[in-house]
Amino acid sequence: MAIQIIIIPIVIVAIIGLSGYLIYRYAMFDFLCKRSVKQTLQKYNIKKTPSQIIKEYYQSKGEELSDKAIQNIEKNYRQKEPEQFLSMYDAIRENLKNNEKE
Repeated sequence: MAIQIIIIPIVIVAIIGLSGYLIYRYAMFDFLCKRSVKQTLQKYNIKKTPSQIIKEYYQSKGEELSDKAIQNIEKNYRQKEPEQFLSMYDAIRENLKNNEKE
């Protein structure tokens, strides 16, 4: 009987803690990353969305990506390498400048 008094609260706290972590990891973390990237693009006055930047970047390299592939790349960059959006945008601009000079 005494063990149940100790184990039940521990199990309840563990379930609540795990649930909180999973909600943060799979819902809040991506939301916060998306907001951060959006704010960064606005800060540099970039009117394109991350998916537009990815699509144009890969088109300038001569590659065609499906919408699903673009979404996967966007999520990966958004969560792990957000600076890639600025790098790709700079590469797109440089490519446009080089094409205009020719």
